[in-house]
Amino acid sequence: MDIDVGPVDPSVLYEQDLHVSSAVWEGQERGLLRCQEHTSLLHQWKLTDEQIKLVDKAGFGFFRKIGPMSLNNSLISALVERWRRETNTFHLPLGEMTITLDEVALVLGLEIDGDPIVGSKVGDEVAMDMCGRLLGKLPSAANKEVNCSRVKLNWLKRTFSECPEDASFDVVKCHTRAYLLYLIGSTIFATTDGDKVSVKYLPLFEDFDQAGRYAWGAAALACLYRALGNASLKSQSNICGCLTLLQCWSYFHLNIGRPEKSEASFPLALLWKGKGSRSKTDLSEYRRELDDLDPSKITWCPYERFENLIPPHIKAKLILGRSKTTLVCFEKIELHFPDRCLRQFGKRQPIPQKVKRRDRKNRRLDDLDTSMSLACEEWAERGDHIMDCPGGGNEVDDGAYMEWYARISITKLYREAFLESQVMNMIACMREFEEAASGISLERMSPVEREVMESVKDTFSNNLTFGGWQEVAVNSGYGKRRRRNEQTPTSGNNDVSSLLIQKDT
Repeated sequence: MDIDVGPVDPSVLYEQDLHVSSAVWEGQERGLLRCQEHTSLLHQWKLTDEQIKLVDKAGFGFFRKIGPMSLNNSLISALVERWRRETNTFHLPLGEMTITLDEVALVLGLEIDGDPIVGSKVGDEVAMDMCGRLLGKLPSAANKEVNCSRVKLNWLKRTFSECPEDASFDVVKCHTRAYLLYLIGSTIFATTDGDKVSVKYLPLFEDFDQAGRYAWGAAALACLYRALGNASLKSQSNICGCLTLLQCWSYFHLNIGRPEKSEASFPLALLWKGKGSRSKTDLSEYRRELDDLDPSKITWCPYERFENLIPPHIKAKLILGRSKTTLVCFEKIELHFPDRCLRQFGKRQPIPQKVKRRDRKNRRLDDLDTSMSLACEEWAERGDHIMDCPGGGNEVDDGAYMEWYARISITKLYREAFLESQVMNMIACMREFEEAASGISLERMSPVEREVMESVKDTFSNNLTFGGWQEVAVNSGYGKRRRRNEQTPTSGNNDVSSLLIQKDT
């Protein structure tokens, strides 16, 4: 018996054959993802008061306070298994959820309103010129401190982590740019390279006032969406991007692997710093917990209690969390779909609009069938596309939405539990067959037909005894994944699987 895990309607999750869940169902475990966020050495940077003012001006005053965050690789790996890049949402048993723009502002303290972060890749020669002009020092190619226009994070820390007390203001600015480059390279723009950051970001900090006008939070979310999408493919073993944001989002919304809270302060990621961030729970257990997720373990609107901690300028922009818009960060273009997750805003969730199918083979800047300039235009109109739904409340609706969701999604990944439920469903069907067969009159049947029917009745009766069904399930090969055209093994003409197969043919 082939087990079709879905989706019943593949119009939304059209990349299921590439998704890690398809490998999980084949019993092909890839293990824990390698988490490429490098915050452990951030505390070694010693910033002067002058530098702190420049960091604040550039838009990272709150973000720099978060510092190192211990990551739960098992939880992150389990969450990635639920992420679908077709919709940029997590597909959970009770519906879709996602990380929205307002949550980036609340959790990280980054600006989500402002100019998009755009630019182009730079060559090695241009990268060295940028370093000389904006950092005042050059990394050594011979010592492998720079490669393909990317500098090593360790070189930045070793060279710029402590600004001289008698430094001129120009030197202070160089050291501050180096810190900001290190900060974004180890967190929001972290890549699978791990220990390097692209020099292409350095010109963004040439003018600190201009840097403060960028929508850093939107760019961070674009990078995390892209990283989650890539990591959700069964061929991948790494994940990058701002994993602190991902993990904190889970702690706020899902009561799974959640540590004890620290004292509340802003940004809200600080709530989860301290002891208890790591967990000994393995991936399979988190997978089971996500399968069994019920309303008692979900907090749709977790930030209301912290309203008094939110700075006014951050609070004024939170409405952008409901903006159906395009997120941009250099060559990355990602779509923000709050209309699929309105319960996170205390709204009723209707069936969302269809998502445009993406052309993943097109690797140009317009990989979403839209040019970068058009994406920036859509971002410029972000305030005009605020999603809403009549009526409030955050109760899970069992009506049309959940019926639709059950058809287009896959909500169960814990294979053993699913197989057990499939066996029990099979037994229930077999009992119905037995009852139906028992009600058939044998009077008008020929002797041969009567003998076959009595054999069917005896087979059902003998095997549907306590414990007997287990032998049937094992012997018949039910619950075992097989290739599409592979035949189910049988153990004889009287075996239930053989009778069912004969009926099907």
